[in-house]
Amino acid sequence: MESRRRLIKVGGLCGIVTPVLISAFILSAIYLSPWFDWMENALSDLGVNGVAAVLFNTGLILSGLLTLIFAFGLRETLRDRKSNQIGVAILMLAAVALSCIGFFPETVKPLHFYFSVAFFVLLSISLLTIGFTVALQPSRRGIGLFTLLLGFASAIPWIFSWKGVAIPEALSALAALIWLFVVGFRLLKEEAF
Repeated sequence: MESRRRLIKVGGLCGIVTPVLISAFILSAIYLSPWFDWMENALSDLGVNGVAAVLFNTGLILSGLLTLIFAFGLRETLRDRKSNQIGVAILMLAAVALSCIGFFPETVKPLHFYFSVAFFVLLSISLLTIGFTVALQPSRRGIGLFTLLLGFASAIPWIFSWKGVAIPEALSALAALIWLFVVGFRLLKEEAF
């Protein structure tokens, strides 16, 4: 019982730290890349050359690992229903894909592309699945609807046409980072998910 509680708290801490960490690494990489254009580039363009690439790729790898730990903690709070576990398993796959984007930068084709697409697709599907299954439970309806809303927010940018993909990548990730932070805080405070 104590190890389960510890895993939930550690998962919660990872949920809080991840948005701060990845934002710091990506914003630092952007700062060091004066050529970067939100309208023309993909965020992954930051992961190709120099110090910016080291920062960007390291941030993705670490954030994927922390998100995976978060997902293990979240899984412990959602053990009461098998349907809840499906969304968490998809979130775990998204976390692995995120780390793989950093391990396999744009110069490693086509792996980078596959992991990038997998991450954004799995991310939205995981939030929508978790949100839907949790919202069906009256005691968890509020957090379920919040998760569902952010799941839609992470998917919607991709239905529009963009010259570069940095903006939809950032919008999709922002929805997930907000969710990670809020749910991480709830897990750390041992509030019910």
